Amino acid sequence: MPGPKVLTPDFFQRQTLEVTREVVGKFLVKREGGRELAYMITEVEAYDGPEDKASHASRGRTPRTEVMFWSGGFFYIYLIYGMYHMLNIVTGKEGYPAAILIRGVREVNGPGRLTRDLGIDKSFNRFRVVPDTGLWVEDRGVKSSYKKIRTCPRVGVDYAGEEWKNKPFRYILDV
Repeated sequence: MPGPKVLTPDFFQRQTLEVTREVVGKFLVKREGGRELAYMITEVEAYDGPEDKASHASRGRTPRTEVMFWSGGFFYIYLIYGMYHMLNIVTGKEGYPAAILIRGVREVNGPGRLTRDLGIDKSFNRFRVVPDTGLWVEDRGVKSSYKKIRTCPRVGVDYAGEEWKNKPFRYILDV
């Protein structure tokens, strides 16, 4: 079996819902000290474009959302409720604001717990998703052994209105 394959920025510079589905089952890898810790991604949510009322980008380009307008393959990390960092990866082409929120890995469910338990904070914001930054994504070829990926509405976006809160933009790997 071949070794892990680091996902390059090109992987993330595609249509958001494609990336969202395909990143499920890949591994979030963090370098800590001299070790590399790998966690299978099991749950993500898509935020797709300026029309998506659940997306921060729907309110326009601001200093906070600037990175969402970059080309895919950068981290977008922000603080919510003054206590939880949210780990997002920008997707798509430059100028089209979109990202995926990493909601869970096999070991940790919930985006706030994930960043807390993995020691991910705003210091990674605007970094490329590459090993040089100490945080990246790999394909380790193991997703096929799991049942299936299901979709459902996103969590906590009631403010986005009926059309956007009910979009099936949340992807969960049944393990």
